[in-house]
Amino acid sequence: MLVYLKEILKIAEEDKSAIGMFNATGFDSLQAVIGAAEELNKPVIIAHAEVHNVYNDIAMVAPAMVAVAQNAKVPVCVHLDHGTSLDMVYKALRLGFTSVMMDASALPYKENVRLTKMITEAAHSMDVSVEAELGRLMTGEVGSSEKVAGGRAEDFYTRPDEASKFCEETGIDALAIAFGTAHGFYSAQPKLDFDVVKNCAKSTGLPLVMHGGSGVSEDGFIKAIANGIRKINYYSYMSKAGYMAAKTIIESGSTNYLHDVEYVAMQAMKEDVKKAIKVFSGI
Repeated sequence: MLVYLKEILKIAEEDKSAIGMFNATGFDSLQAVIGAAEELNKPVIIAHAEVHNVYNDIAMVAPAMVAVAQNAKVPVCVHLDHGTSLDMVYKALRLGFTSVMMDASALPYKENVRLTKMITEAAHSMDVSVEAELGRLMTGEVGSSEKVAGGRAEDFYTRPDEASKFCEETGIDALAIAFGTAHGFYSAQPKLDFDVVKNCAKSTGLPLVMHGGSGVSEDGFIKAIANGIRKINYYSYMSKAGYMAAKTIIESGSTNYLHDVEYVAMQAMKEDVKKAIKVFSGI
């Protein structure tokens, strides 16, 4: 069942849970995410990240993502993750995505507001939901190789007063905040500031989004959700689960077929996604 982000986050708010967002970088990961959600009978968000467009062009994957969502037994939102260019965001809108993220968080505040408001007006005219980001994670979307230069992590945390103003000025439906997570793989457990989450939830009244969800402890997820996180982006460790399964079967020499490798990778990713969904939904 294809739904909008606003609808799926309403479910999370009613349940005081979080909905997992998983990047679908190919048909194997798409099958893994939908399979996991259907087995657990839980809503899910599948996403195409602009940074992944080099591997799978949005024009090719969007029809498959939308079709899979429409035919799923559970509510599924099709989301553009970290849309940094207007061209990519508008493509997602034209191709039937039910949610887009305008990520102008690396730009000055006023420019972030201007671009986000522009996209929000366009998306809302099509009933499509909009996520934006305020504050900066210490690594970029590609992971630890793209670190934000200078300063302490807390220097980049989202300020609740600024978040309230930003949401009011842009009209967005969900806000991604910075409170200690990072994209990619962690070398140590992240130190999360849950007061930032609680105060941003109170000041904005909107569902909040955790980026860099992979590698956070179960306790960290539970506390973040209790304080207002309603969407959790999770990809790196799902991808790693698929990679390790593929590596094992290749090294075993038991097959020369790529489809065998893809299948075991898909199954491993599905099991990892199921574990994540269980934590996010409290089951």
